[in-house]
Amino acid sequence: MKERSKLLGFRKDIKVVDATLRDGGLVNDFYFTDEFVNDLYITNIKAGVDYMEFGYRGDKSMFDVNKFGKWKFCNDEDIRAIVGDNNTDLKIAIMADVGRCDYKNDIHDRSESPVDLIRVATYLHQLPTAIDIIEDSYKKGYETTCNIMALSNAQEGDLQVALDELGKSPVNTIYIVDSFGSLYPEQVARMADTFMEFAEKYDKKIGIHAHNNQQLAFANTIEAVGDGVDWLDGTYAEMGRGAGNCAMELLLGFLKNPKYNIYPAIEFVEKHMRKLKEDGIVWGYDLQYLMTGLLNQHPRTAIDFTKNKRTDYAEFYKEVVIHD
Repeated sequence: MKERSKLLGFRKDIKVVDATLRDGGLVNDFYFTDEFVNDLYITNIKAGVDYMEFGYRGDKSMFDVNKFGKWKFCNDEDIRAIVGDNNTDLKIAIMADVGRCDYKNDIHDRSESPVDLIRVATYLHQLPTAIDIIEDSYKKGYETTCNIMALSNAQEGDLQVALDELGKSPVNTIYIVDSFGSLYPEQVARMADTFMEFAEKYDKKIGIHAHNNQQLAFANTIEAVGDGVDWLDGTYAEMGRGAGNCAMELLLGFLKNPKYNIYPAIEFVEKHMRKLKEDGIVWGYDLQYLMTGLLNQHPRTAIDFTKNKRTDYAEFYKEVVIHD
């Protein structure tokens, strides 16, 4: 039984992170207008959101700058053009994806950057490099998180070793990431127990980043809240890769903290998110994402199904079951 105080009470340690530009950028190759980004920044301030993730610090030697919008790379000067000196309570984040960023050269000292937080995304087998990025970012003056991806495929023993290693690192927050949207709330509860054990041992915070393949991103997020998880990711109108993420407007409506305000979120969704869909940008729950979620598969096949505008769901199901 969850403690009612964790679900219904005010918790000052809760942090809401907006991942719309970063996870949503995977849907439209990061081509957001400056008006969209500026309005999103202002909305997050008005809504009381704690962190705004602008995108990836992608390695320009790996990714063609002409094939992606600027938030694939999140240059400091592009961020500063939006936030100025950011004299607000909203903190700025970017993601460093292990193996896809030149962190030694492209992440500059915190004193020279508008960024406050480096979010390190890693698979378990990449953990040594992830810890090196965390240590490098810490020395440069940043807060850090470690987002462990594809946890639904992780062996418990491997996960415990990873959490122990991360606990010894200077990372501030360790994330439960349901990359495939395959976890159910009771599984999240058990995983949160494991993460919280190491968090208490090493004085770390725990976060959750959920995907909506089975329409459980919000349910899994509030399950985690009840289990003591403090850092919560959301995106406006659940915009994100494939089936999308926990909807920010749902999350803000749920939290019992008077600092959060759902009305600016509703205004932003009305002005911008509906237009993106009307312009043909596709994301959100659909049968193809349900199937990969049920089978605990990466959604790449479902993404291709969507891009090709297929509607033969039964045939697709046979394809993914055969290759499972």
